[in-house]
Amino acid sequence: MKKRRVGIITFSDGRDFVHKELVEMNKKFEDKLAEALEGTGEVELVRGSEIVWKPSIAKKVAKELLKADVEMTIFNYSIWCWPHLTVIASLFAPGPFLMFGHINPKYPGMVGLLAASGALEQIGIYHKKLWGNPEDEEVLGKLLSFIRAATTVNRLKGERYGKFGGRPMGMYTAAANGDQWMKEFGIDVEQIDQYELVLRAEKVPKEKLEKARRWLEELSTVKYDGKQLTPEKLEKQIALYYAAKNIIEEYELDFVGFKGQPEITNNYATMDVAEAFLNDPYDFDGPKEPIVAATETDMDGALSMEILKHISGQPVLFADVRHYFEKENILDLCNSGTHATYFAAKSYNPEENLKKVVFYPEIFYFPAGGAAVRHFAAPGEMTFARLTRKNGKYHMLIMKGEVLDLPEDEKERLANEVQPEWPHVFVRLNVDMDTFLHHYPCNHTHGVYGDYVSELVEFCKIKGIDHTILS
Repeated sequence: MKKRRVGIITFSDGRDFVHKELVEMNKKFEDKLAEALEGTGEVELVRGSEIVWKPSIAKKVAKELLKADVEMTIFNYSIWCWPHLTVIASLFAPGPFLMFGHINPKYPGMVGLLAASGALEQIGIYHKKLWGNPEDEEVLGKLLSFIRAATTVNRLKGERYGKFGGRPMGMYTAAANGDQWMKEFGIDVEQIDQYELVLRAEKVPKEKLEKARRWLEELSTVKYDGKQLTPEKLEKQIALYYAAKNIIEEYELDFVGFKGQPEITNNYATMDVAEAFLNDPYDFDGPKEPIVAATETDMDGALSMEILKHISGQPVLFADVRHYFEKENILDLCNSGTHATYFAAKSYNPEENLKKVVFYPEIFYFPAGGAAVRHFAAPGEMTFARLTRKNGKYHMLIMKGEVLDLPEDEKERLANEVQPEWPHVFVRLNVDMDTFLHHYPCNHTHGVYGDYVSELVEFCKIKGIDHTILS
């Protein structure tokens, strides 16, 4: 993922003699903040050309950041600063805004920060306040949490979602209003007929399909049965992948969803292979950026995934909340499509993942046949999130869990009780099942490895979205 482009504006006293006396001190504190953030390797900084001490400079520096296309702005304080300078800068610099105060007890920097914050609150400009030493691990973690959330808000703006097919199998929670998406997130929705996938799939060169199929056969296990799964049907699924990529490029789509059932799955081939490798950080031709792809055209699911992708920089899980093993206290997250092979070994190397992947023949639900992409998710902490609407208003549910490192025979036993051909994530949630079932709003869930709860909370606060953390 590209680095997060962040602007910094440092403020000063409006009296020229005070500003001149303290300008070098102010620059040193700005240097500390910049070095800490750039040291993460995640942030690209654009620093204001001058320390702001009068209105003309506030406008000039803020416009510089606007021109530099930063994705958010940090307002930086280490001494007393005149509050109206912050207000003026906020009119031009790209938000969201983070106000950061340094530890500098001989000078009233906290006073300056709080006075400026109060001014922004009075005129209704959202911002977050942080204070401390940027080199401190906890403080730096809080800075990054807000930066990830704030840049995610801006990265969603102007994106395009490709919706292949209509509402799937009567799922209200999978369909959303495109007008609401544009109004609240700045996302455009493009409706595309699934038949376009078939038309373009038929035009993919045979040698390209054969090369990709052989790559899968070499790196993974393919269980051909001569009926539901044959080399020809696997190549059809690969062709659907290339067709989807072609449409994504032509229509300039950023993330997508495929209806699949029943038209494609009854009459052509399942989308499982296409969905898995779109979500993966590689495909048959080499490394690539993951493209969020939701099955069953789950729009709010795809949006939840896109938010998680931008926040974490990782491939994102899409799964059904399939079954709870009460005796073992294990929740099985399982869905035929969309599980990226990345989750098999948590690796960006396809060979590491695919050696743990088995392509099984599809089951009776999908008469057109093809391969299901079966694997077990690698162990590790995972953060889950789901956007849904309550009476038309968006709400995000957030929770954490641990993907379990079970013995192979135990994973096989549990999978055989549910669906042996499909991928599985065996997770123990940080919440009891009664509470989970009471609050969880739909049949799909989405997650990434690691702890990103604070980032999701910050995102919701910036967007004015209500949220619930299950713990």
